[in-house]
Amino acid sequence: MSKPTSSENIYDRCLADLLVKAGVGFGAGVVASVILFRRRTWPVALSTGFGIGAAYADCDRSFNPARISGTRIITQQEESK
Repeated sequence: MSKPTSSENIYDRCLADLLVKAGVGFGAGVVASVILFRRRTWPVALSTGFGIGAAYADCDRSFNPARISGTRIITQQEESK
């Protein structure tokens, strides 16, 4: 069985995930803006928002594993049976 993760480690992972995904979204938005959309700003904002939303969803799953489909939470009562 895995060792319980402290909330500080989860917050650190969530923050790192947010920075990476927002950065990738920002970069993809800049490239799309320059190449496809004649230097408009909305592709940058949209793709950065997608990155932030993906990081938020991953962080939410880290704090509440019951939201992962197919996951079963086993209580101590069920373990003893």
